[in-house]
Amino acid sequence: MMWMKTRPFLASALAASVMSAAPVALAQEELAPDAQFATPTPRIKNPVAVFSGIDKITGRITSFDVYIDETVQFGALRVTPRVCLTAAEGEAEKTDAFVQVDEITLDRKIQRIFSGWMFADSPGLNAVEHPVYDVWLKSCKTDSDVPAPAG
Repeated sequence: MMWMKTRPFLASALAASVMSAAPVALAQEELAPDAQFATPTPRIKNPVAVFSGIDKITGRITSFDVYIDETVQFGALRVTPRVCLTAAEGEAEKTDAFVQVDEITLDRKIQRIFSGWMFADSPGLNAVEHPVYDVWLKSCKTDSDVPAPAG
């Protein structure tokens, strides 16, 4: 008997909760008009990416410059930056690079172990973590003491 008395109450409570949710969804849509989307800030393409790498066996940390679309070998890793971007003058500092890293295996085969974005301000976010070597982006720059590749 008690169940029959509570059934209309449950139905009306359910209807009230559904009805009260509808205005909230509409209000949220009104808060984000298209005019409020920020325009992207211009980014500067740099010809040189600066990386750091650690050899976990020796504990030695090495910093090295790599020209865009060139490959530098660090231990058993081959590091190739494809683009290195920095924020425009006067903008919040932000440096990121699209990088590909290949490992030279013991049987001399090349295996891609990383292909993606690295962020200098968050080196732990997308650093290459290898059993022996770690590599991360430090910065981008316009020139290097390392001679530019021929061609």
